[in-house]
Amino acid sequence: MAIFPLLAVLVQTLNGASLDALAAPAGTRAIVYVFTSTDCPVSNRYAPEIRRIDQAFSTRGALLRLVYPSPHESQAAIREHMSQFALSDLQAVRDPDLALVKFVGATITPEAAVIVAGKVVYRGRIDDRYVDLGLERPAPTTYDLSEALEAALDGRPVPHPVTQAVGCYIADLTR
Repeated sequence: MAIFPLLAVLVQTLNGASLDALAAPAGTRAIVYVFTSTDCPVSNRYAPEIRRIDQAFSTRGALLRLVYPSPHESQAAIREHMSQFALSDLQAVRDPDLALVKFVGATITPEAAVIVAGKVVYRGRIDDRYVDLGLERPAPTTYDLSEALEAALDGRPVPHPVTQAVGCYIADLTR
C-alpha cells in the first residue's frame, strides 16, 4: 500500500503568514476562492455580487476568500483595494507563487473556484453578466457560482463544473 503525503497548497495571508488554502475552520463545508486584482475593472464591478454571495452562503458553511495572485500587488495595495470596494469584511490571501492558481486552473480575474473536501467542484465565472471583454448584459441571466454553491452545499453534483470566465488574464502563468 502506497502512502502519499497530504496535499498542501500554500498561499499567504495579508500579514505574510503561510496558509494552506485547502484547510478551513471546523464547520466549513465549502471554500470559495474568487481570484481578483486591484486593477481589473471587471473584477472591481463584481464587488457587490461577491459581497452578496458571501452573505448568502456563509451561514450555510461556505467560506469565501479573495485571492490576489499577482506578486506585484503589495499588502497595502490589497488592503486599500478591499477598503475602496467595501470588501474589508472578507478574508483575502495572496498567491504570489501561483500555487492556488495552478491547483484550480484559474486564468482570469474574476474567476471563482469552489473546493469541497480538497477537490475543486467548480471553476469559472461568477455569472454570465459579461459575454466578452467590453460586452456586458444589463443583468445576468445565469448565476453560475451561486448555483454551484447551492449544489455543493446540498451534496449534489455541480451541474456545470467548469464555465468560461471573462475578465483580465492572470499574468506570470508561465512561471
